[in-house]
Amino acid sequence: MLGVRYLEKAVFGLDYGQLKLVFHALEERKQVIENAPHLCHALPCMTPCFDWFEVVYYWMGLKMYDLVAGRRLLHFSRYYSAQESVELFPTLARKGKGRSLRGTVVYYDGQMNDSRLNVGLACTAALAGAAVLNHAEVVSFLKDEGTQRIVGARIRDNLSGQEFDAYAKVVVNAAGPFCDSVRKMANKDALPMICPSSGVHIVLPDYYSPDGMGLIVPKTKDGRVVFMLPWLGRTIAGTTDSSTSITPLPEPNENEIQFILDAICDYLNIKVRRTDVLSAWSGIRPLAVDPNAKNTESISRDHVVSEEYPGLVTITGGKWTTYRSMAEDAVNAAIKSGKLSPSNECITSNLRLIGGDGWEPSLFTVLAQQYVRMKKSDGGKVVPGVMDTAAAKHLSRAYGTLAERVATIAQNENLGKRLAHGYPYLEAEVAYCARNEYCESAVDFIARRSRLAFLDTDAASHALPRIIEILATEHNWDKSRQKEEIQKAKEFLETFKSSKNAHFHDGKHQ
Repeated sequence: MLGVRYLEKAVFGLDYGQLKLVFHALEERKQVIENAPHLCHALPCMTPCFDWFEVVYYWMGLKMYDLVAGRRLLHFSRYYSAQESVELFPTLARKGKGRSLRGTVVYYDGQMNDSRLNVGLACTAALAGAAVLNHAEVVSFLKDEGTQRIVGARIRDNLSGQEFDAYAKVVVNAAGPFCDSVRKMANKDALPMICPSSGVHIVLPDYYSPDGMGLIVPKTKDGRVVFMLPWLGRTIAGTTDSSTSITPLPEPNENEIQFILDAICDYLNIKVRRTDVLSAWSGIRPLAVDPNAKNTESISRDHVVSEEYPGLVTITGGKWTTYRSMAEDAVNAAIKSGKLSPSNECITSNLRLIGGDGWEPSLFTVLAQQYVRMKKSDGGKVVPGVMDTAAAKHLSRAYGTLAERVATIAQNENLGKRLAHGYPYLEAEVAYCARNEYCESAVDFIARRSRLAFLDTDAASHALPRIIEILATEHNWDKSRQKEEIQKAKEFLETFKSSKNAHFHDGKHQ
């Protein structure tokens, strides 16, 4: 949706910079869908119009979006009558605040499984020869005594507590919202580059939105965008945009959750209840500072690359859609800084991510037909279960062509049971991620390999003992480590304000 907002700013503000940002984001969006087809797809998004001016305004605006997108277009936008709209989106209200629905304008945007894409990038980099290390932090920089140029870093392995030195011709600081603290290690007087913005999202049951159609309101009462989209079998709604402090575990404010519920309530014909919130969380957007900006919404999401200290290249700002070109710009800056001589130009624009090469949407049928889920009952008896469509589709979408490896573990190692009732995640995935995807903790699995914590806090909590049991087998954890994992995971889940673990007063959303 940001592309549409930027286009609006570009047209009405006659801002060529914003227009360039739209072009760039559309190009990268098409690229990521092609490079990770199992993780990214086009999603139709519906904008409700309650007067004929809105119909004309949004229709013309989105036709301009189609025009600007050109060959990067996913599908053409179009108008649907009120009757057609309600058939496509049954929970959409026909009347709201004394106004009647005149129709909707639907356009197509991209949607991705961000945690799986993140892991896919790390694994693809490892296949290409990168040394990948997680659960590690930079403690200090190593500097050349003569020139004071940064030549490496002192790194602490947070799993073992050991520290070691790593030398490099150039160090790239891509620490997101934490990049200022890294910059201060090099120069304690460095001025902040980050203006942190909090974005809260909530997850609701699947019946709030139909599968395959999102709802986007470009302008709420206070001028913000609100959306409600199908996401991994549930409905995600958001978002807020407010300044925040930087913390490793941000928590959503109850007022922000209520704001989102209020905003979507105006457009739905069902009772919107706080008790329906399965999970709620806050994320920090690392917006690059524009000293003239008065609020976070007016700051551009474009990225900034700089080398203020010799040997340290910092990249910040930007957004997920343009991650690939951000990396390209950072590497180009590193090449220049270190006077490196690469043997080829950047190849990532056409590089398929792991699991994406040769993937077809029909892969799930192969899994359903050729594999069974061997499940160990509580009594220890092993019983076969079908690889049902929901599980097969999930594995195909999450792991791409590597899904058969996960299905093989489910079949041959009796790990075919679901981890949580009503969700397609299998026990086999925990073992697979521990062996192949650097999964070193329970939180790694529930938040960064799957999205279970973000989809349903309660379900994630119930799945924890079994997840930890499997990880303990894979990593030879003793009882004290298992206890520590339960504790850390529960503390992590406490920051998700679902209806089960939040303290809220029953207001109008009961």
